[in-house]
Amino acid sequence: MTRRRTGGGARRVLLAAGGAALARLGLAGAAALDARPAGAPWRRTNYAGRPVTLLGGPALALAATVSAVAGAPAGTGAAAALVGTVSGVVGGYDDLAGARPEQARDKGLAGHLRALGAGRVSAGAVKVAGIGAAAAAAALLVEAPAAPHASLRSARGVAAGPLRRPTTLADAVLTTGLVAGTANLVNLLDLRPGRAAKAAALAAAAGLGGPAGTLAAGPLGAALAVLPADLGERVMLGDAGANAAGALLGLRLAAVPGRPARAGALAVVVALTLASERVSFTRVIEATPVLRELDRLGRRGT
Repeated sequence: MTRRRTGGGARRVLLAAGGAALARLGLAGAAALDARPAGAPWRRTNYAGRPVTLLGGPALALAATVSAVAGAPAGTGAAAALVGTVSGVVGGYDDLAGARPEQARDKGLAGHLRALGAGRVSAGAVKVAGIGAAAAAAALLVEAPAAPHASLRSARGVAAGPLRRPTTLADAVLTTGLVAGTANLVNLLDLRPGRAAKAAALAAAAGLGGPAGTLAAGPLGAALAVLPADLGERVMLGDAGANAAGALLGLRLAAVPGRPARAGALAVVVALTLASERVSFTRVIEATPVLRELDRLGRRGT
């Protein structure tokens, strides 16, 4: 048993290192592209008026997705590839198309609904539909985890992981909601340097345990590797990076044993998303000492 646990820990470390290495390579490519005319559409001015590039997002999305697929438990790899890739691609589309002047007011759920009511399809609505479709498809690709106490045991009596059962409609709804909702929630945090990357890294670290923990190891390494450039205000994650990382973390949440636990997690994600329509996360963070210090940790002075 000790040998099995040690081996599992070593694999998580290797996956995290792989995710970090891929992210660093992606950042190097982003820097090279940013220096060329082709990088111009990805350039933005951040909240402090400093020039940044959104190319850190694709670097994170690719690294997190590839490393998550490498660490995904049996039967989950295709779902991880799907949600990470689609979320990164449609997020990148929103990063570029959403910057157009005519899209300026189409922000948030209310903005997308207003645009649809006016007969326009916003870039954000395309992104929401793409991530939602990928999340629903992923729900059909994975089996639902069993209750925490259920396990399969080999002839030697060694635990072989949680029992899995066919996905029901309720399980599919929970998986779809967790993947799509978490993708959106992480993106909502990408308003200050390092905030979304810190949240993704903390969530991935919290999900390292259990048989499905290897799914989160690569994204953890990728988020940590991108974090210094994000805090240094050289890159932003944008929709591509935040949505992809969030979708993969949502898939990890969907592997939590026990339907009540997953339903509770989804309720929290939905509540925070709805609250964001009326309450500024930045204002709440600034008013809460612990969150404020964590948010500012490592950030450049303003």
